[in-house]
Amino acid sequence: MAHYTTRRRFLKSSAIVAAITGFYPAILAFSAVSNLSLKAAGYRFPRTEALFSASLPIEGCDAHFEEAGIGDINSNLFSGPQTYDFCEIGFHPFMMAYANDGFRDYTLLPIFPLRTFRHKSIFIRTDRKIKRPEDLKGKSIATPGYSSTSLTWIRGILQDEYGIKPEDVKWVVARKDSSAALSGKVSSQENVIPKGISVRQGPVGVDESELLTSGEVDALFHAVVPKAFVAGNPEVARLFSDSKSAEQAYYRKTGIFPIMHAVAVRRSLIEANPWLAKSLFDAYSKAKFIAYRRMDKLGWAEDMLPWYGQDLEEAQKLMNKNWYSYGFKGNELALKTLFRYSYEQGLSSKQLSIQELFHPLGMSLQE
Repeated sequence: MAHYTTRRRFLKSSAIVAAITGFYPAILAFSAVSNLSLKAAGYRFPRTEALFSASLPIEGCDAHFEEAGIGDINSNLFSGPQTYDFCEIGFHPFMMAYANDGFRDYTLLPIFPLRTFRHKSIFIRTDRKIKRPEDLKGKSIATPGYSSTSLTWIRGILQDEYGIKPEDVKWVVARKDSSAALSGKVSSQENVIPKGISVRQGPVGVDESELLTSGEVDALFHAVVPKAFVAGNPEVARLFSDSKSAEQAYYRKTGIFPIMHAVAVRRSLIEANPWLAKSLFDAYSKAKFIAYRRMDKLGWAEDMLPWYGQDLEEAQKLMNKNWYSYGFKGNELALKTLFRYSYEQGLSSKQLSIQELFHPLGMSLQE
């Protein structure tokens, strides 16, 4: 692919040419250009804290970060005012917008601010004789967003690992989401319902947790822990009682650490400033490594979990020390698997590819 570099390196190489040729005016004019003033959005995670606090500058940019829920960010880009120059974005909603709606205003960089396993996100009623995944067949399952990234991963894992197809269950879409304050309002791309499945809307004003506790549904798939489980309701439990072991076994078998979010950047902006791709990638990566170092040194003291240090060592041993990797190296399978799930589940109109969704300037970025 065409060579690109950061603005600083461009200036350095251009200065050498200028010294040889004696042609300085254009170089001086370029070097005098002020930083790009950019508006960004996302979650203020420990791995992005250095960006939000501006303690880690983004080369060539004056970036102003805004905390926002992912559903609200999705809607801002896909059907709203597009006020962000770059931002965290729901990965599957972006796939849906690209494949089904012809959305091309933004493009992706291989930065993944949110990744998590999803066995922990399957909740059941304890009185419905659901002891193993196969027992979900024929049951009614609630969700606040059928085509969200997390739900697409859950359905795909259940089909690949346990033979349960989306059409094997009855779906109930909650009209209220108890996690809206955290995740924002569910975007339209998270509420796409494919053909060939049994689905109905839940009662007005009733959230997904209430659907489960009332007995209207047998199970719940949701990215956020339902309030009934947090409250210790004895009628609500996780399907995988030892979800940590189930997720570790899944990783050992597949090598997949599911990707939930990516980073989107305005297409016209990155094409006018090609150095921006590496500048953003490097900044997000450095911010993450700052968080890694703090975890190693002070995580055991800052976090209240009593076995934080042991859990950290366990994750590093199983997944390596850069388990939250950015770039494509080691992440191709996770990306291609979600592409396949979306198409197989009748959500994306075609099976997408890495080359389509990610900007060419990001293809060789790696840590």
